[in-house]
Amino acid sequence: MSAGALPPLVRPGPPLSAPERARYARHLLLPEIGETGQRRLRAARVAVVGAGGLGAPVLQYLAAAGVGRLGIIDDDVVDVTNLQRQVVHGHADVGRPKVDSAADAVRALAPEVDVVTHRLRLTERNVDLLGDYDLVVDGADNFPTRYLVNDACVRLGLPEVWGSVLRFDAQVAVFWGRPPAGVAAVQLRDFFPVPPSEGEVPSCATAGVLGALCGQVGSLMATEAVKLITGIGRPLLGRVAVLDALAGSWREVPLRGTTTRGVEAGPAPREVTPRTTTTRGVEAGPAPREVTPRELADLLSSGAVTLLDVREPGERDIVTIPGAQLAIPLGQLPARLSEVPTDRPVVVYCRSGARSARAVAELSRAGRHAANLAGGVLAWAADIDPTLPRY
Repeated sequence: MSAGALPPLVRPGPPLSAPERARYARHLLLPEIGETGQRRLRAARVAVVGAGGLGAPVLQYLAAAGVGRLGIIDDDVVDVTNLQRQVVHGHADVGRPKVDSAADAVRALAPEVDVVTHRLRLTERNVDLLGDYDLVVDGADNFPTRYLVNDACVRLGLPEVWGSVLRFDAQVAVFWGRPPAGVAAVQLRDFFPVPPSEGEVPSCATAGVLGALCGQVGSLMATEAVKLITGIGRPLLGRVAVLDALAGSWREVPLRGTTTRGVEAGPAPREVTPRTTTTRGVEAGPAPREVTPRELADLLSSGAVTLLDVREPGERDIVTIPGAQLAIPLGQLPARLSEVPTDRPVVVYCRSGARSARAVAELSRAGRHAANLAGGVLAWAADIDPTLPRY
């Protein structure tokens, strides 16, 4: 069975009442949904993790679509800075728990929806509450929660709709670590195997985000949820939709399942960037060193270095630095050191410079001359080629 032929996730519920037929008339006109699909939506139970920028449009559109039960999971309160994008909350809600504000908005929109609020931060001790739902939509705003949700969904056999936004860029995908027979398993750890170290990736609070972008992405996430519930269309399973809002363009990146983590294993251990002393230049000894994007551009033009990419294959599909001759994911580097040339210095890069710093340390311990690209591909795009996509 292909990802384009997934069976409906939910069995149809009872026949629709006359008021329901009137309310969902525009869905009933769609042959792909019809009355049977609407009954599936009515019987569906969806957990939405995060009542923020992505959770807001997801909750609104799933409630409007007639999803029978919506679980809202969030431990935060509404802040005035949220109102720029978290449109499920209003000015009068500042200071209120987000789950309460969001629940009121959902009930005002669709009184028949069963709203369950979970005012808590998901942890290993309570994450199995997701097992009470048919589908999880992850709109969390932090990496520990995202990986916790992913691992729980794999363990519980739940499909997950995942989205991410930052500045003017976004990504959306469907993960399912234990899908129906014949469907290839794909999960978050196939895209980003381990969470980034603290501070490695900026947050919306430090880097900003376009408010309207959250509406675009949340609406697509809600659409993916409807497709999974009703069994229509081709879900974003094994594919990542990448949006560049400034360019007004969507691109698609294929994603293959490669990890064996999930059912038995817990979350991968958090990696910590080792403390290293950095000195400009490539020629010095085995101590880890850094080069700037402009220094790297000069080195590449002269053919003086080998450029090594230590990101995962899915990341390389999104963007690479021209001139990268070698690609070895960080986790495979110890076993593949023999592939790294010894006749010239090596410059290593990743997304933001943290993983490549660890790779440089590994190469230095092996006696190789290596340097880290400071800031990674993000810095290269900012300083050398602003047309490159950021992710």
